[in-house]
Amino acid sequence: MPKGRKQNYKGRSKQFTSVQELESQRQQEQEWRGKKKDESSSEEEQSESDEDAVIQVNNPNRAAQKTKKISELSEVPSGTVELSRREKEEIAKQESARRYQQLHAQGKTDEARADLARLAIIRKQREESAKKREEEKKEREARQHASKEASLNAIKSKGGRGRGK
Repeated sequence: MPKGRKQNYKGRSKQFTSVQELESQRQQEQEWRGKKKDESSSEEEQSESDEDAVIQVNNPNRAAQKTKKISELSEVPSGTVELSRREKEEIAKQESARRYQQLHAQGKTDEARADLARLAIIRKQREESAKKREEEKKEREARQHASKEASLNAIKSKGGRGRGK
């Protein structure tokens, strides 16, 4: 027995529509659409004759809007437009940000000075580390050169004794 209110249709046999039934439904639908087309065409003929009898209404929303030329649009006085408080604040904010960026680029702000000082310290550290690396490299090369000479001298001194025997 199924739980709940709804029946479960799984496992039931499937029902298929026969070809003849499908054909008859299609023909009925075509006949119905044909009747609708005939009715709509007769309604269109009536509506054309009824258009002349329509009462003219003075509705401003119904009137077709005139297309305006660009020259006509520019004639509208736009010089006395007042900005809102928010717009004025936004413009002032953008201007102050632009001024700050300009001063920052010139190195006149505290933040720019701190950045330049930090960069100078980093440059100095990098130069010192580069010098240190160079000195270590020269020292390493000198040690390798000395060890090569010592080994060559050892080989030469051993080689002379060994051959003399």
